[in-house]
Amino acid sequence: MNFSLIGAGGYVAPRHMKAIRDLGHQLISVYDVHDGLAVLDNYFPGAACFSDIQSYSAFHTEHPLDFVSICSPNHLHFDHVAWALSQGANVICEKPLVMDPAQLDELHSMEGKSGKKIYTILQLRQVAAVLALKEKIGHTQSIYDVDVKYVSARGNWYFNSWKGNEMLSGGLVTNIGIHLFDLLLWIFGPLQKVELDTYSQHQASGSLILERARVHWFLSVDANDLPDNNQRSYRQMSVDGQVIRLDAGMESLHNQCYTDILQGKGPGIKEARPSIELCNQIRQMA
Repeated sequence: MNFSLIGAGGYVAPRHMKAIRDLGHQLISVYDVHDGLAVLDNYFPGAACFSDIQSYSAFHTEHPLDFVSICSPNHLHFDHVAWALSQGANVICEKPLVMDPAQLDELHSMEGKSGKKIYTILQLRQVAAVLALKEKIGHTQSIYDVDVKYVSARGNWYFNSWKGNEMLSGGLVTNIGIHLFDLLLWIFGPLQKVELDTYSQHQASGSLILERARVHWFLSVDANDLPDNNQRSYRQMSVDGQVIRLDAGMESLHNQCYTDILQGKGPGIKEARPSIELCNQIRQMA
């Protein structure tokens, strides 16, 4: 199949390139307003590169696409998904699919009219320990006590980029926390209540009451919150005292996401909605 990638210079883009290559498909083009795309040499050195949308669109009048993968900044996702559908392509979009829940209805309408599918990447659902936990929870009626902590230390560059601008990224809760909120809702059921304890550019914390769990969550990009100074990232979930690490094997999870998507089994708009709505609710509370 023929793929294109929007946002090829971003942090997560190489994982998409690797998945496309490893699964035997072709990345025929990339679009990025920046020109630092040397990473392509490791995956698809022959891909056509574009920095303006007009040339990019013109190229694809003669080069049809099966899929467009989107790794652009969060606030651009809606427009880039719409562009991909206009090209007659299916879509694989990084989290968050969009920041505004109202846009999900618009995407659903566009998806139906196009006859194509919109998928999103929720790779923590692929962690083996998470799958085992979901299986276990499905066989009980218990209410669980859950503690989730995600610290990803970021330097000053982070706050001077689009990621540090809440209007562009959705802030810490959306840009960092949405994967964890997706897991919690997927495993423990719908939201019943949310409370917010702290909310800043560097940290956020609070509690959730879900159908099957009482949850405390903590998010941070401050290195001082790391339990080990030799680490730069720390993801952990504790369920009734049982610790589940969420930061192992991250490099291979996109491959499994792509495998599921190409088999028509990947998460789409419906699956993305609960965590997007929760993140939006928390931002409104703040």
